[in-house]
Amino acid sequence: MLDNQSAEQIFAFNPASGKRLEPAFFPPTVDEIETAARLSEEAAAEYATWPANRRAALLEKIAELLEAKTEEITERAHLETALPHSRLHHEMERTCGQLRLFAKVIVEGIWKEARIDHADPGRRPFPKPDIRSMLIPLGPVLVIGASNFPLASSVAGGDTASALAAGCPVIVKAHEAHPGTSELFGKSIRQAVRELGAPEGVFKMVQGRHETAAALVRHPAIHAVGFTGSLRGGRAIMDIAAARPRPIPVFAEMGSANPVFLLPEALESRAEQIAAGLHASVTLGVGQFCTKPGLIFLRKGNGTSVFTEKLVHLMQSTPPGMMLTANILASFEVGLERLRSTSGVRKLAAVRGNEGQAGAALFLINADTFLENAEELGGELFGPCTLVVECASHEEVLAAASRLQGQLTATIHGQPDELNYYQDLIAILRRKAGRVVYNGFPTGVDVCHAMQHGGPYPAASDSRSTSIGTRAISRFSRPICFQDFPDDALPDELKEANPLRIARLVDGRLMG
Repeated sequence: MLDNQSAEQIFAFNPASGKRLEPAFFPPTVDEIETAARLSEEAAAEYATWPANRRAALLEKIAELLEAKTEEITERAHLETALPHSRLHHEMERTCGQLRLFAKVIVEGIWKEARIDHADPGRRPFPKPDIRSMLIPLGPVLVIGASNFPLASSVAGGDTASALAAGCPVIVKAHEAHPGTSELFGKSIRQAVRELGAPEGVFKMVQGRHETAAALVRHPAIHAVGFTGSLRGGRAIMDIAAARPRPIPVFAEMGSANPVFLLPEALESRAEQIAAGLHASVTLGVGQFCTKPGLIFLRKGNGTSVFTEKLVHLMQSTPPGMMLTANILASFEVGLERLRSTSGVRKLAAVRGNEGQAGAALFLINADTFLENAEELGGELFGPCTLVVECASHEEVLAAASRLQGQLTATIHGQPDELNYYQDLIAILRRKAGRVVYNGFPTGVDVCHAMQHGGPYPAASDSRSTSIGTRAISRFSRPICFQDFPDDALPDELKEANPLRIARLVDGRLMG
């Protein structure tokens, strides 16, 4: 298929009308994939030597050019995704904001993790050598665009921004659901690359489906992969990358049920408030957020019935919403049928959707049923649905938490004095999740220095990394150590005079 462009045309479809959108896009041929990979590999050596302020200028220029095309891009994205213009404008702001944040981070230089241990010739029994280390770029990175964030997690999203910031060329495989939006992004980034005098291979974008992504993952020029999507898709990419003659890391953000634990005193004091917040979080974006809370564990007691009745009312009153793609809707409907057919699961609310739409749904089970079916019921269901698990005791809450898979987030609603009693629950959730939320809701991931958007498998392929926040840059770098090098042969980050004025760890002390 990759050898013949005309064998497959890629069209976007308007989810609201079902109509095909022009123009047609084409997957790359084998030769075009080879050319893109070769150009990226050739660009890697030069781009890695660019000083931080020059790479920062590239990121700033990309943001500037994207902002100039905001209306054109958001209009096309609206046609391809049916997402409201207000949401898309906010997403564009986030996209440009994170580009500028990474530009600032690389100029400040702390991400390089420069470390210096001075020589000590008089040390006994052996002299100590001069040892200095820092992070350097990995090499060309493949970014596979996400479906649910066509702007902020796609062509110019966090993976691309962090890889370019680290000094890595990027090849983007655009998501097939929004090829027109992706093409507009790609043109702006290519223009920025030209204006800043970067090698052509610093950024390349291709259209295509799974076969194109697989071919690029296998290519020896690719040194790492960034992916946001389903567990099935992420696992397939991980397996291909691991089977290469030279395996490469895959940084995949995948499925998560994002459990919420409601403690008794919190339910008793603010049951309706919590129900309203959870309803908004579950149905935000028609439930198509990777941080949507899909499991709600509550300790039965005063406030339980008030909470449940309020949540049922809100879910049943929710108008159906348009799903991003027909495939996502089909998967959601399969998940709903799985819940309905599980013994012991009670349906509390269900809204019927029209063509292409998903209706809100709410189900209820007890702790025993969850524990018997934890693997089936504990996974992600992408869409406006959540499952309430009633626990009769503290011990049942802990047992249920212990059966959870790895999660992007876990949330606790409780009064301050309850946290002392539930320290054992908090200890479990620290092992299970990448981000633990107190008296809030997990949807809405702030792009900042401290953010962790990842978690133990299957939430992510590597629990040590994050796909959002400035720490994301470290995914696409590796440490290198210089021993007994003369000062003038060292990178500026490690020279004795610290010409870049960056923070460094010198003989065990943070300096800068």
